[in-house]
Amino acid sequence: MGEYAKLRKQTERIVQRAVKLARGARFEVMEKGDAANIVTTSDLFLQSYLCKRLGALLPEAGFYCEEEDLKDTESEYIWVIDPIDGTMNYSRGIGECAISVALLRNQKPVLGVVHNLFRRDLFSASVGDGARRNGKPISVSDKPFERSLLFTALSLYKKELAPICSDIISEAYLACSDIRRFGSCAIELCYLAAGEADLYFEVRVFPWDFAAAAFILSEAGGVLRGFDGKTPGYDRPTPIVAANTPENYERLSKIVMRHMPTMPY
Repeated sequence: MGEYAKLRKQTERIVQRAVKLARGARFEVMEKGDAANIVTTSDLFLQSYLCKRLGALLPEAGFYCEEEDLKDTESEYIWVIDPIDGTMNYSRGIGECAISVALLRNQKPVLGVVHNLFRRDLFSASVGDGARRNGKPISVSDKPFERSLLFTALSLYKKELAPICSDIISEAYLACSDIRRFGSCAIELCYLAAGEADLYFEVRVFPWDFAAAAFILSEAGGVLRGFDGKTPGYDRPTPIVAANTPENYERLSKIVMRHMPTMPY
C-alpha cells in the first residue's frame, strides 16, 4: 500500500465518524449575508471536528475550509474541507449533501474523500490508486454527448451570472439527453466519476466544493478543467467544465466558451 493510500484509509475513517455525528443532529440555521447563503451549527461543529482529527493525522498540514475563514494556501500540505457541501439540502432534510475532504501537496491533490451524509456512499481516491465507491473501483461512462446526463446549476451566490448560465444550459440541453441539479458539487462530480452522469458545468464553484470530487473524477478517468481549459486553482472560485470523455469535454467546453468567452468575475 502506497503512502497516500494508507493516509486515504485513515481519512476515510475520520470522515465516517464525522458522518455519524451529523446524522440526526439537532442544529440551528444562520445566514451568511443573505437567505441563499446559509450555515448550520452542524457545519461549524463538523469543521472543527475534522480539523482537529486531520490535524493530528498530519500535524504539518494547513487548512483551507469553507467556514470561519480558515484559508491557508502557503503550506506544503493543505487539507481542503467542506464540512457539509449542500448545506441548503441538509437544512431541509434533502438527501444530497456530503462531507468533502481533499489533501493537497504543493497545490496538487493527492487524496480525496467524499461521503454522502444520508445515502451512505463513500467515494475516495489517492494518487495512482484509482477511484472507489464503498471500496469498489469506479470509472466514468462511455456515453456519447447525445445520450449524456448533464449536472449543472445557476450561479447561487452571484445571481447576476444566471443569464450566462441559462444560455449555456439551454444549448447543452438541446444536444444532450437531460439535465439535473442536485445542489452539491461534490456529490454531482462523484456521480460523474461513477458513470451515473456524464457532463458537468458550473460557472462559479469554490475549492472546498470541488477539490476532493474533482480528484476522484480524474482518478476514475474523467476530464475536468477550469476556465478556457486551464487547470483550476485551489485558492479562488472558478468555473468548472467536466465530462466522461475528452470528446464530450471538448463539445461542452465549446458551448461554454461560445456564451462565456471571457472570465465573468
